[in-house]
Amino acid sequence: MKRSRRYKTAIGSFTKSKAYDVNEGLALVKQVATAKFDESVEVAIRLGVDPRHADQQVRGRVALPGGTGKTVKVMVFTKGAGETAAKEAGADYVGLDDYIEKIKGGWIDFDVAIATPDVMGLLGKHIGKVLGTKGLMPNPKSGTVTTDIATAVKEIKAGKIEFRVDKNGIIHVVIGKASFELDRLVANFKALIDMIVRLKPSSVKGQYIKSISLSSTMGPGIHLDRSLVLDALKA
Repeated sequence: MKRSRRYKTAIGSFTKSKAYDVNEGLALVKQVATAKFDESVEVAIRLGVDPRHADQQVRGRVALPGGTGKTVKVMVFTKGAGETAAKEAGADYVGLDDYIEKIKGGWIDFDVAIATPDVMGLLGKHIGKVLGTKGLMPNPKSGTVTTDIATAVKEIKAGKIEFRVDKNGIIHVVIGKASFELDRLVANFKALIDMIVRLKPSSVKGQYIKSISLSSTMGPGIHLDRSLVLDALKA
């Protein structure tokens, strides 16, 4: 693959074979994020799980204390009193039948979908496949199927994100923007790692977190020392 001059310069600013601690790694990500836009800061965590087994599907949500730096559009599927609560909490789109028809027609202009339990049957029947394919289907395990609509909307707007392991056993997550202060990125990173550690399946034996790397949207991967990361959580 042909690399740009900017990318080659970024590669030359750190030792590719070295594994860094969290602060060093995130500082380097900020340093090499020289694109003309505010690049996202991404984390890739390889887990020692087999996602083919249902009991090793690591999935959850975590509130990033520093926020994500992204404006999240929230769709709430509900009816009756739930509509009022969702609108007052700041949801971007609220409703049911009309939005089901719009989605059938190809409209999907939101980042997160929340639903009350009473409407899940309709969603599954009419647009479950569409939402599922795009990773937008509300799910009780991720906190997006709930009767407490107001809290769910506010948490997502404030920086609560969802993550799940992919078929290769890797979790990919954006934890903020390169313009964030270092302390803000470190806090977000630690909140994410702490939650993933808490979600370790009981059936997983041996090394759970196998490797961690950081990157900006257009930048190279920077490896972290997993031992230092895990030790920092215990401190």
